[in-house]
Amino acid sequence: MSEANQPNRDQAALWNEAGGPIWVEMQEVLDAMLAPLGAPLLEGGFPGEGGRVLDVGCGAGATALSMARRLGPAGLCLGVDISGPLVAAARARAAAEGLASAAFVQADAQTYAFEPDSFDAVISRFGVMFFEDPAAAFANIRRAARRNAKLTFVAWRSPAENPFMTTAARAAAPFLPHLTAPDPGAPGQFAFADRDRVQRILDASGWTDVDIRPIDVPSGVAEKDLLAYVTKLGPVGLALRDVDEPTRARTAEAVRAAFEPLVRDGAARFTAACWLVSARAYPLAAQGS
Repeated sequence: MSEANQPNRDQAALWNEAGGPIWVEMQEVLDAMLAPLGAPLLEGGFPGEGGRVLDVGCGAGATALSMARRLGPAGLCLGVDISGPLVAAARARAAAEGLASAAFVQADAQTYAFEPDSFDAVISRFGVMFFEDPAAAFANIRRAARRNAKLTFVAWRSPAENPFMTTAARAAAPFLPHLTAPDPGAPGQFAFADRDRVQRILDASGWTDVDIRPIDVPSGVAEKDLLAYVTKLGPVGLALRDVDEPTRARTAEAVRAAFEPLVRDGAARFTAACWLVSARAYPLAAQGS
């Protein structure tokens, strides 16, 4: 397959060139912010000690490492991510801890040749919204899952329900005219905002007993990390790479001011409005596959 015909080519470029290194740099900030969302995954996706779990879009490995600790030395949590820098960071963390029950592979989960029927559970913390063809991706992941394996993931609900996540873009828009809102159905942070779309994707890709529940989880970013978070990550962070210093300074000041009302007790606090999604792997034999 030529590079031009490879799926998720834009995402591979983003996460291996611009996005991945920044996420590695901001790893501790992001882990602290997203830690409250890990608990539902660990509870919902834990198959028991000694089980095998696949973590899709594992990033720098925080969730996979937590799951690996619970699985114990006889288990395995395999993290897969399209980003080389993030996978390298995850491997380094596992090695530093001596955690043999965690392993990581750089791959596109939409097309990677997983060993069939090899996982008791599949989890993901905000790692499944970036596929060019999500139905194809979830079908590929389904083939890696054992019969009746449980899928558990969290994904953001709508931008309107997550104003914290869009504050930077709104504040920066007057200074960054090329900063445009993404297509709601395009790969990205809010690609799974539409509950019915998530249901259709899972129905079409070999999953059953689908349950999609809204959860609202308190979270925050430490005040000392806030400016770096809002000016280095997301669409604003990418746009600021290509502007002159005066524009960068004006944009940063506007963004900082926009977040001031959210800061209290040393942190910018917000509610993460998400979907907690669970499903079961449909028996492929029953589908005639």
